[in-house]
Amino acid sequence: MKEHPSQHRTRQSARTQGNITQITGDVHVQPPAGESGPQWPVWVGAVPKLAAAFQPRASAREAIAEARAEGGHVVLSQVLAGDGGVGKSQLAAALAREQSDQPRSGDTGLDLLVWVNATEPDQIITAYADAAERLGLPGSASGDLAAAARAFLSWLPTTERRWLIVLDDITDPDAVAPWWPDGNHRNGWVLATTRRTDALLSGQGRRLIRLDLYTPEEAHAYLKRRLTDAGHPHLYDATTAGPLADELGRLPLALGHAAAYMINKRCGTADYLSRFRDTRNKLADLLPPNADTEGYGRPVTTALLISLDAVEATDSTGLARPLLQLMALTDPLGHPASLWTTAPVLTHLRTTRPARRRLFRRAEPPVVTEEEVGAALESLRTYALIAQDAVSAPIRVHALTARAVREGIRAEALPAMARTVGDAIVSLWPNPDHVDLELAAALRANAMLLDQHTYPWLWKPETHTCLYAVSSSLTAVGLYGQAVEYDERMVRQSERIHGPEHLDTVSARNDLAVSYSDAGRTHEALALRERVLADRERLLPPDDPSVLTARNNLAVSYRAVGRTQEALDLRETVLADRERVQGPDHLETISARSNLAVSYRDAGRMREAIDLRERVLADRERLLGSHHPDTLVARVNLAISYSDAGRSQEALELEEEVLASWERLLGPDHPYTLTTRMNLAISYTKMGRVREALQLEEQVLADRERLLGLDHPDTLTARSNLAVSYDTIGQKQKALGLFERVAADRERVLGPDHPDTLTSRNHLAILREEAADSASEDEGEPSAEGPPEPE
Repeated sequence: MKEHPSQHRTRQSARTQGNITQITGDVHVQPPAGESGPQWPVWVGAVPKLAAAFQPRASAREAIAEARAEGGHVVLSQVLAGDGGVGKSQLAAALAREQSDQPRSGDTGLDLLVWVNATEPDQIITAYADAAERLGLPGSASGDLAAAARAFLSWLPTTERRWLIVLDDITDPDAVAPWWPDGNHRNGWVLATTRRTDALLSGQGRRLIRLDLYTPEEAHAYLKRRLTDAGHPHLYDATTAGPLADELGRLPLALGHAAAYMINKRCGTADYLSRFRDTRNKLADLLPPNADTEGYGRPVTTALLISLDAVEATDSTGLARPLLQLMALTDPLGHPASLWTTAPVLTHLRTTRPARRRLFRRAEPPVVTEEEVGAALESLRTYALIAQDAVSAPIRVHALTARAVREGIRAEALPAMARTVGDAIVSLWPNPDHVDLELAAALRANAMLLDQHTYPWLWKPETHTCLYAVSSSLTAVGLYGQAVEYDERMVRQSERIHGPEHLDTVSARNDLAVSYSDAGRTHEALALRERVLADRERLLPPDDPSVLTARNNLAVSYRAVGRTQEALDLRETVLADRERVQGPDHLETISARSNLAVSYRDAGRMREAIDLRERVLADRERLLGSHHPDTLVARVNLAISYSDAGRSQEALELEEEVLASWERLLGPDHPYTLTTRMNLAISYTKMGRVREALQLEEQVLADRERLLGLDHPDTLTARSNLAVSYDTIGQKQKALGLFERVAADRERVLGPDHPDTLTSRNHLAILREEAADSASEDEGEPSAEGPPEPE
């Protein structure tokens, strides 16, 4: 085979260092007498065969090409890093084969390809020594493998030959570091694969390239081609292939095993998806070793968890496996990293840490620190068992890794683990949810997934509070429809597990009544609250606080449907019972007094409402202090009653005082702050200070749109109130446009029969009538009915 012209020019020098001869410069290998030189090309090691229906991984190839182009004359190394089974070795093999298949001329083709299984340094040394012997390098036949390997490394930067070294599956970057090819030459290329992301794998000319899962398009293409090539295209169903790929986490290794299972069992994608979702079926059965048609060499579960043994070998904390088991019970798409440093988790880890990690095996296990948890998480990140973009960012675990871990959890350990994670979730929940909407959403998702993964242990012996917290959170962020669906499932589930008469089931019905009420389904809420009260009166002593709470909640529903007197009578009864059972200064008694004031206001008994609210404020100032949130709420409520009674200046002064307190204590974006700002705007309007009201309302609307979103019910209320102010200052078209938008949004978000939707329609009708009247009269006199009131 024709050599490059430069191979005929010999520039060789050598220096001796101990027993190792290091060679620099371009080497022309002179074979011993009677022997021939190397037969080009030289291949060392076995390049894996490409999987059937191999996907080219376009985005990763693009990243590799970009990294290589940046190198110029420097030997650059690209390190493909990713979880087990994402196809790192397959992509490396494809690239190696493509390079070796090109004609060896000009800047294309390969003269030397070395494929090394790099899990152990000895494997690297052996492969390099083999390459040195095939090349006939000086010292390669001495029997000293390490010396021959070093000679090979020294030769690489000197040759004009085109070469590629693939270091496949690096497990210990420190051990590999001395054997990493280096040098300045445009003809060399190093490609490595690993699960790890250590700093040592980047820098010094190395670029870490993350190889992720198949894209949805790649997963679809793989399944379709694999089943079709096997002669069974009928097994592929486009409608179920996508969900199946998602359930398998779009992991190439898992898709390969699943496709082989389907081919062997003549099982279509729909049938396989059903089997996979049935958690009674184990991964070892659904992705069995005999489905390893691509020669990966290990079962999926082993491939996914092989790094865990390496983690435990170096994990001085003994916390990596217990932590990973807890994580496997959460949402694989992401959970807050702070979950694992909460008090419930630290206590659990203290009791479950392996005894061999406990100092002196003393009877009382040592306290687990946040620093130890951080070290264990770092180990899991390093070995790609978890993914995390930054230390405080959410943690992700591949869905199949999580399932493999879950299947290894002892059955007797699961109840305590489920409730530990549930306790941790509750301990992180923001109060109120608006303080951190993103965190609240993540906790909701994780609580529901925790229930799914550990069922029924969040229900036994009693329903865990994290399941109730999901319901409260959904209503708090205005997802009323989702809250109703969730609570209806909660009631059905509780009835199955606890029975219809159990107090936990009654509590689930109470939550459903709240969701019905928020969703505008007032009559269904009323019927359910009547049942809850009857249940609690039957199951509990008549003076139990839960019975009194149920009576108050029923009064809320009576008020919502216009049964004002019945609401008032019930609240008077509740207040009398609270005073008798819990005492006049109990906080629940004071709240009952505040609720009765609402009913007095509804009934037009303004003087009595003011008297009660002044007493509530005085009680809370005395018991809680003047700056407690409950005290400030009492001050706001009193301001509303002052405004009702025409004492506008006193109302305004109270609201300005409370607004300043909220801004100082809770910040400008807290829901209490925004609501008080809105109340102050209404007071400004009543006092004729419309421009100031308008400015406040525009600010509140912008803040709620930013914090809560365009469709949150509180945002819609702010938009409606702004429309009223526009109407008041004569900006009729602005007001009409906003009212039309609010009415349409409320009908879409809350439904056509929600009270807020009906209020918006009424406002819109009034404004349209005014617009029609002004258009028909020359002078444009105002309508006698007047503009709608702020909400």
